[in-house]
Amino acid sequence: MPDLLLELFSEEIPARMQAKAADDLRKMVTDKLVAEGLVYEGAKAFVTPRRLALTVHGIPLRQPDLKQERKGPKVGAPDGAVQGFLKAAGLKSLDEAKIQRDPKGDFYIALMEKAGRPAIDVIAEIIPLIIRTFPWPKQMRWGERSARNGALTWVRPLHSIIATFGPETEEPEIVKFDISGIEAGQTTRGHRFMAPAEFSVRRFEDYVSKLEAAKVVLDPERRKDIILTEAKNFAFAQGYELVEDQVLLDEVAGLVEWPVVLMGSFDESFLSIPGEVIRATIRNNQKCFVVRDPKTGKLANKFILTANVEASDGGKAIVAGNERVIRARLSDAKFFYETDLKTKLEDRLQKFEQIVFHEKLGTQAERIARIGKLAAEIAPLVGADVAKTRRAAQLAKADLLTEVVGEFPEVQGLMGRYYALAQGEDASVAAAIEDHYKPQGPADRVPTDPVAIAVALADKLDILTGFWSIDEKPTGSKDPFALRRAALGVIRLVGDNGIRLPLLSAFAKAAKPHDGKDLLAFFADRLKVQLRDQGARHDLVDAVFALGGQDDLLMVVRRVEALGKFLDSDDGKNLLAGTKRASNILAIEEKKDKRKFDGAPDASLFKVDEEKALAAAIAQVKLEAGAAVAKEDFASAMSAMAKLRPAVDAFFDKVKVNDDDAKVRENRLKLLNEIREATRAVADFSKIQD
Repeated sequence: MPDLLLELFSEEIPARMQAKAADDLRKMVTDKLVAEGLVYEGAKAFVTPRRLALTVHGIPLRQPDLKQERKGPKVGAPDGAVQGFLKAAGLKSLDEAKIQRDPKGDFYIALMEKAGRPAIDVIAEIIPLIIRTFPWPKQMRWGERSARNGALTWVRPLHSIIATFGPETEEPEIVKFDISGIEAGQTTRGHRFMAPAEFSVRRFEDYVSKLEAAKVVLDPERRKDIILTEAKNFAFAQGYELVEDQVLLDEVAGLVEWPVVLMGSFDESFLSIPGEVIRATIRNNQKCFVVRDPKTGKLANKFILTANVEASDGGKAIVAGNERVIRARLSDAKFFYETDLKTKLEDRLQKFEQIVFHEKLGTQAERIARIGKLAAEIAPLVGADVAKTRRAAQLAKADLLTEVVGEFPEVQGLMGRYYALAQGEDASVAAAIEDHYKPQGPADRVPTDPVAIAVALADKLDILTGFWSIDEKPTGSKDPFALRRAALGVIRLVGDNGIRLPLLSAFAKAAKPHDGKDLLAFFADRLKVQLRDQGARHDLVDAVFALGGQDDLLMVVRRVEALGKFLDSDDGKNLLAGTKRASNILAIEEKKDKRKFDGAPDASLFKVDEEKALAAAIAQVKLEAGAAVAKEDFASAMSAMAKLRPAVDAFFDKVKVNDDDAKVRENRLKLLNEIREATRAVADFSKIQD
């Protein structure tokens, strides 16, 4: 079957936009093809700094013929309606229509046939539309406006378009279209410096091989592999190991079409700067990788760069140019670091009184005071020294005012630790300064030092309660203050460290949110996300939180785990089914009678043994499950619940709930309510999905 080759050749596409652009091109083209009835076999998009490319294989030569029925007016309808139907359906007379009967009468039906068009004609309409509507984050307009199309907007000036289509066994045809004076063809160019001449291509395989010969590696994943492999080899050859950086690798692969890996060096005196600052300086300014000594784990005075050209001098001039820039940048960083060391962290704090954190939540100084107060309250709960916790909370934000953090915001907290240790602070205080921002994502490390835990919890709870108090909550996908991340951070801190932290009490100590229960519900939603990511059932979180008063996240998680294991057993599944059946019957009868059937059933009204057995089982389960829950032994509570199952099964098998005797009926409905209440010792079973 025929294949499509498309290339959009332009000036340099920003590296940060490339991966999404490739995905967008593939999706937009293939979606349009499918919408036009051209179902394809496979598609893959590629991107380099100067081109977006797409290959789609297995496209039919023609659209399928389309047959559809058009319903017309009722038989006997006014002539105007009939004539309108004939015109819309392309019929000359009613003789060409058929009559179809449905419950509302007889109607005219037109059978319409539309012949499919050649696929190449459809593609010629699709691609210009996609180019003009392509969703670049930022675009520029150039060229002269035409009366018909106007100037083209694209991420960078578009120079040429390849669009060929045809079977593998034949010479492909050019898909003919013109967009702002650029005619589709089969000509492209290679590397800007090493192979700038134009050349023609036929189909995808030919395109890839000729690009390779013209010093262009089309596949970004292959460019990444080349860079990573050669960088590792360079480092190994010098006795070092590469400090891998996936984000940087993605960016560098988007800056070059023909990756050439080189190694440079800098003066050893710069190694007195913290390694993270060296790495940030070299990474941010020159997009280079750093290496370390595998014996010590410390950085070496080497860096690895990726050039986009095979230089005649072997890259000496390129390396020298990068070394000059890096030397200047590291000199700046060294100056910043040494200047920062001259001022103690606490001496910087006064400036926070003039820095507004949020117009409704006060200054940074006020926020630091709130964090300190709450951290001291939390410290005993996590086994942290209160004095050290207060000190860590006081200094935690001070490095935000340092020169290094001003230059490299990503090292905030980390530099605070360096400065704290340099001025003789306790190791736990220094660690807490670095770690109080953590965890910032699912892959981030969770602090384990008690002082760090206390300050990290206080920092996140202050953020949450503060913004809740001014009604600044996440809405939809918008979360400008990263409140979801803060809540997940609290959940991970509590869960990973086994901390007992009643949230409602913590909310009250942190601030006064207008609705603590609303914030607790927010935590429940975040906990569901966390457990779902771990493979647990999120509906069980609802079942536990529905009991009310469940604000101890650690206990909620343990209860959910025990409930999940119970429901995986036959006893759990059958008890859930029986409880749901009882709840459904109760709901129907409560609606019918407009009343609740609560209160203890009257034992004197039990007429059959199954009622007596169920009542006895409920009494026993309430006692045993309640005692187990009180001891926080949720596994034993579930074992107690299992004893209900045979009595519930027997009751529904032998007992008619809606007895003819009104008093007996009411008593049996109360017994059903007792089933529901007994299971609430561990969870609200009505919230659990079947």
